[in-house]
Amino acid sequence: MAGLSNEQQENVWALWAKGESIRLIARTIGASQTPVRTLLRRHGGVKPPPRARNRRHLSLSEREEISRGLAAGLSCRVIAARLGRHHTSISREVAR
Repeated sequence: MAGLSNEQQENVWALWAKGESIRLIARTIGASQTPVRTLLRRHGGVKPPPRARNRRHLSLSEREEISRGLAAGLSCRVIAARLGRHHTSISREVAR
């Protein structure tokens, strides 16, 4: 969210959970009340769960392994077998 850093947002949620007022939260994190109020309103006053990458998406380390495999002259099927992925997932990544 624009206006508050990740650290400030975490502090907002921690202070809000303790029952602190918006005014005190804003003063504590060194921000105005508007972004604090906006953050709380956007999520209905309930801290959202942490974002997680979909397990079906390739991770950065898997992409690196694909790159290494291609540099070593391995086929998409061999790379896929090493990563435990379907070969079409690897070929689509290579095509990108």
